[in-house]
Formats: sequence, structure tokens, C-alpha cells
Amino acid sequence: MLRRTFIASAVLLATAAAAPSAFAFTEGKDADYITLEKPLAGGEGKIVKVWSYDCPFCFKFDVGVDPKAIPAAVKATGLKFDMYHLETKGKYGRAGTELFAWCMLRDKAAGITDWEDPKSLFKKAKDAIYVAYHRKGERWTAGEEAFLKTGLDAIGAKPEEFAAARKTPEVQALADSWKPCYDVAKIQGIPAYVVNGKYLVMTKGIRSVQGFVDLLTELSKK
Repeated sequence: MLRRTFIASAVLLATAAAAPSAFAFTEGKDADYITLEKPLAGGEGKIVKVWSYDCPFCFKFDVGVDPKAIPAAVKATGLKFDMYHLETKGKYGRAGTELFAWCMLRDKAAGITDWEDPKSLFKKAKDAIYVAYHRKGERWTAGEEAFLKTGLDAIGAKPEEFAAARKTPEVQALADSWKPCYDVAKIQGIPAYVVNGKYLVMTKGIRSVQGFVDLLTELSKK
């Protein structure tokens, strides 16, 4: 049932970008959003997307929805868009989390904080792994090293470089800071969008990209 819900939501959002929004949002699991019982750590001042490289619906939203909705929502709300990788999903969940955290830290050091910036190492690694998994059917049966190679090749990094960096306090701290997103993922699956660490968008209730943007904007004011 959850699978059908996410597929329907992704298709509707991707094909109804110009549909008007009613601006009448309601709270509840069968409505537009819920208030999290436990706020998502680090989510203040952000629109956070909980995702996994192993999630087909995350990929669908990444390709067909986020490019339209997120820039508009960021502009309308003034919030930062961030992405928390869910390490409990996927055979290489923790390895992916550490790789993405390392890429983000390197991006920040280079002054890049927009995760969709073409120069972003995070984007390059994410996109390479997404495409390999969801479009090419890659499952990296040779092991973790093969999985990591897909991302590392995309950013021009050597395995030994990442091996030395992945266990550093900085990488581990960022990777571990995403662990609380598991509690959010349990509510309706992923992708999951959280506003200001408090409000979880019920994706099954969205019918257009504009409606998604309007909901994010409304929640940012609460």
C-alpha cells in the first residue's frame, strides 16, 4: 500500500506542476501534515529531506519533483534545504551515509551549501549512485568497495583518500547527526520532508508541485 501511495504521489507531482493550490491545509496522518512528537534534531531553519540511495521513490522525487519544488520553496520560505541520508535502508546504508557526509563537508569547505549546485561533490556522488542503482540495475554484488567506487569515481577521489577520511570525528559527527531521521522515516516511509524540525509533510496528500510549495511555505510560518 505504501509503495502504491508513493508512486501515485510522485506521478501526480511530476505531472501537475502548474495545478493551483487551495491553501486549505489540515493536520493529520490522512491530511496534509503532522506535528512530530519529537522534533527532528538539527532541523530548525530547514526543509529536511530524509532519503536513501536504495529508495525508488526518493529517486523519483529527486528527478521529477525536487528540481521544481525545492528552489521555489527555499525562495518563498527563506529556509535552507538539507538532506539526511537514512543509513538503516540499503545494503550499504552506513557506507553511503559516510560518503555523503564527507562530500558535504568538502562542499562546505569550498563554500558550497546548495546540494544541487553542479559543482557539489555531494550531488555528483548522489546522482552517480542513484543512476547506477535505479536506472542501470547495479547492486554492487562485489561488495562495499565497488559501491563506494561508483561515488568516488564521480567526484574524482581515490578509495584510500576516503578510507582515511571516513572515520574522522568530523565525518562521523555529521553522519551520526542524521540518525534521528529513522524515527521520521518510520511514520510514512521515505522520502520524508520535515519543516523546521517540527512538521512532517504527508506526501500522499499532495496533488501538485505548487501545492507542495504552498504547504512548505505555510508550515514555515507556524
